[in-house]
Amino acid sequence: MKYICSSIVLLFSILAFSSNSYGQDEFPVLAGPYFGQKPPGLIPEVFAPGIISISGRSEMGVSFSPDLDEMYFTVQKKRGIPADIYFSKLKDKQWTPFKKANFTKGKKAGEMEPNVSYDGNKIYFTAYNADFTDTSIWYVNRLNNGWSNAIKLNSPLNEHEVMTSTLAKNGDLYYTNLSKRFKTYYSPNINGKYPKFQEAEIEFGGHAFISPSQEYLIVDARNREDENKKDADLYVYFKKKDGAWTKPINLGITVSSTFDETVATVTPDGKYLFFSRRTEEGGALNLYWVSTEVIENVRPKE
Repeated sequence: MKYICSSIVLLFSILAFSSNSYGQDEFPVLAGPYFGQKPPGLIPEVFAPGIISISGRSEMGVSFSPDLDEMYFTVQKKRGIPADIYFSKLKDKQWTPFKKANFTKGKKAGEMEPNVSYDGNKIYFTAYNADFTDTSIWYVNRLNNGWSNAIKLNSPLNEHEVMTSTLAKNGDLYYTNLSKRFKTYYSPNINGKYPKFQEAEIEFGGHAFISPSQEYLIVDARNREDENKKDADLYVYFKKKDGAWTKPINLGITVSSTFDETVATVTPDGKYLFFSRRTEEGGALNLYWVSTEVIENVRPKE
């Protein structure tokens, strides 16, 4: 239990930011895909600086709806306090001001790491208590005018301390098991339920993102190539023909910098990799995005 609590506290110790919000009249006019931002190439760039990625606060765990007209992401206002999920929607061709989702309506102090299902009908997320205990996977169902009350996933996997759920297109669920020392686990979708789970059989890494067809898996972990480096990098595993995962492959120096990189996700159109990087004093994280060509560029040749 000591390890679990320290792991959760460590995660949140690097998520610090000062409050910043926009009123309806102050929020900038943002139109088009991805808040009208210029798409990046092979060099990661800060996403929507001063609008979404704001100096002094932390953002992570981005998820877009299948049609790219809704964005959900995690923010934390101050070191040591629970995080929240915020969202914006593309309405009348313009993005709306960000609002707090508050899916659990106060049942849980913290909500983070939203993951919109590929059919757009559910959002899975991590929720936990004010003391960072009972960290578990919850979800909401889409209704005509919003989302249902939050439901704790009825699965044995929630008997452990777990976080960072990510869905494949067939509904299979990957997540980080804190009770098993920050390992990536897998739970197959069986008629919409998750009655069993197992370790994902990769060498290391957590905060996993699984691709739609489960052909690759992205995780973050402490740099393994240089024993003198203490920062976290992004690694990718590719699925081999026999169903096993390849060795972990670092995404390279442009993505895996000398700073911490964490909580990677790929957009539903498959074009962009989002992740968070800690470059500010006090451990604040900002969102970065880069072309998914960085993944293809390290894919092993068959």
